[in-house]
Amino acid sequence: MSDGAASPSPVLDPGLLLPLSTIGSFPKPERLTKARAALSRGEISPDELRRIEQEETVACIRLQEALGLDVLVDGEMYRGDMTAYFAENLEGFRISGLVRSYGNRYYRKPVVMGPVRWSRPVTVEWFRFAQARTGKPVKAILTGPYTMMDWSFDDHYGSREALAMALAEAIHQEAMALVEAGARYVQIDEPAVSVRPDEIDLAIRAMAGVTGGLEARTITHICYGDFPAIYPRLLDLPVDQFTLELSNSDLGLLSLFKSSPFTKELGAGVFDVHTHAIEPVDVMQERIRAALAVVPASRLYINPDCGLKTRSPGEAEAKLRNMVEATREVRRTL
Repeated sequence: MSDGAASPSPVLDPGLLLPLSTIGSFPKPERLTKARAALSRGEISPDELRRIEQEETVACIRLQEALGLDVLVDGEMYRGDMTAYFAENLEGFRISGLVRSYGNRYYRKPVVMGPVRWSRPVTVEWFRFAQARTGKPVKAILTGPYTMMDWSFDDHYGSREALAMALAEAIHQEAMALVEAGARYVQIDEPAVSVRPDEIDLAIRAMAGVTGGLEARTITHICYGDFPAIYPRLLDLPVDQFTLELSNSDLGLLSLFKSSPFTKELGAGVFDVHTHAIEPVDVMQERIRAALAVVPASRLYINPDCGLKTRSPGEAEAKLRNMVEATREVRRTL
């Protein structure tokens, strides 16, 4: 990886209302998909694949800058599934065969074979690479300990709590390494939290293990689950901001938040990543205004419902372009 040194990540202008960001993943370009297949056939070297991943990361950053996003991501060109990627880079795991995630999406199930430990940085060099190529803040993206635990087979600990807390310690070390590298925005994805309401206390403890002592703006992304069963207890997760899907559920979460005030920053999902349809600007404006009725502008961020990897590059760009235009229109009225 080139450019080992990175500039400290900038921070947003505190006067900026409705900052624009994404959840983390972008569509993988066909060029990158072909390069991975070529590597598996022994036709190119790992160094050649890494060069292509770097070039596509730069292209993703340039796209976000051109669109006018405020907090950027590296696009995750170097990783596949959010769970398997970290399992491959932590001690104690092996990777098994494919299992179904949702729809026609599959991932390789991690298996815990021994004590889970962090032995080296996993995402730090990619964060440095991305941040060195933009004057805007880059958000570091991690998979949370509860989700890592829930989406893995455990052949070692025999206890969901023990595994979750061991993962929390490992992911905390990765988060600390990112902060030392200059990251000021760290997102810990926990999609599984909304699926098992009876374990919300464990999810809260595990998140505390990650974010405790972390000198950064902390964010968690949670999507597509039983939110009424965990709200308002959800707000006890020790993070500064929640990025949540709103559009896929037809803004149902906003009604839930009216029943008990939403006290943290909200990253409102204003378009659905699981549809090919390009939502018009006026529809996204309506969704932003609906969120403003629940959360003040000073605590509201604007983003997609979820990661963009399921969309084509053209669809992702068109949806983001409309999101930016809708947000700018609403900003003018504030």
